[in-house]
Amino acid sequence: MSTVGFFPSRTVAFYMARLFLVRTFAILGGLVLVLLALNLLSESGNILAQPGNGDAQVWRYVSLRGPELIAFGLPYSVLLGTILTLITMNQNSEIIALKASGMSAHQVLAPLLVASLGVAVLSFAFNDRVVSRATATLTQWNKVDYGPLPIDRGDRSNVWVRDGDDLIEVGQIRGRGNAALLGAVTVYDRAGGSLVGIIRADRGRRDGDGWRIEPATRFDVAKGTLTPLGSVVIGRGVRPDQFTLASVDADGLSFGALKAAIDDLSESGRPTAALEGALWHKLSSPLSSVLMPLLGAVAAFGIARSGKLFIRAVIGMALGFLYFVADNFALAMGSLGAYPPFLAAWAPFLLFLLIGEAVLFRTEE
Repeated sequence: MSTVGFFPSRTVAFYMARLFLVRTFAILGGLVLVLLALNLLSESGNILAQPGNGDAQVWRYVSLRGPELIAFGLPYSVLLGTILTLITMNQNSEIIALKASGMSAHQVLAPLLVASLGVAVLSFAFNDRVVSRATATLTQWNKVDYGPLPIDRGDRSNVWVRDGDDLIEVGQIRGRGNAALLGAVTVYDRAGGSLVGIIRADRGRRDGDGWRIEPATRFDVAKGTLTPLGSVVIGRGVRPDQFTLASVDADGLSFGALKAAIDDLSESGRPTAALEGALWHKLSSPLSSVLMPLLGAVAAFGIARSGKLFIRAVIGMALGFLYFVADNFALAMGSLGAYPPFLAAWAPFLLFLLIGEAVLFRTEE
């Protein structure tokens, strides 16, 4: 067998990649089914408690929750698929045969690394196109207790903005910038901390430095009277981003949409560090699949009959799960502002990349 090049044998590369992918997606399927069943046990009662809901709404919940669980379980499945593949090859002396042919440890792992890179690309596309939309829709559906959902995907809902002493509540917002359209507008007119009137309108739009709402009515708290106002301008000085970016859910936005939201927030002078960390994490999280073959490689090498194969597998799993703990911790620190956004997203990846290489060189190279 020639040892020239990164892949000494195309047959071996396809064989290892196939074993790895089959085991990874088989584990993922089983893991998602278990998690989804447990999730339904806790949520199906809430779904069916809403009048008019039935089996169709339960299946709708499954279709929205399923993508989130797939995104959650994929990195763990890649880790377990790697360890199971390498343990099987080690027990069958296939790793020993590859090493005896002159292949290095990195060449043995090369097919798994390339296959995991393909999984990472697929994961990013799936998260960006499917998971973000499902998360946004499920979040809105949860807010109305699984009732009718009149809000289109991507709209903002239940936004509160302060205008001096007054409070403005908007039930639904569509569009961005000066083109934003408001729906179900309620203005709580206050003076000295006391409520003096409530103005309600069905819709609103940008008008100069304020917002024109119509058809508006005003309820006078002291007199108890309701007065039609027609079309009035409220919220002078309230910027569009205070409505459209009052609450940005990073999990419910695609990479491009989140980047656009961060740019808008930056232009208005609002803090974006936590969202920038989430943006970088949308790249580093799928790439964690590439780390798993490296961290699980400790299970590939060593003599199977030495009795230490199980211990090696446990070490590989421990390294992988430690990475997930460090990743979540760094992301939390980034959200609190303790870590810079780039460091919060990439530091665990780079750290465990070095750890995996160190373990591999120590044991084999």
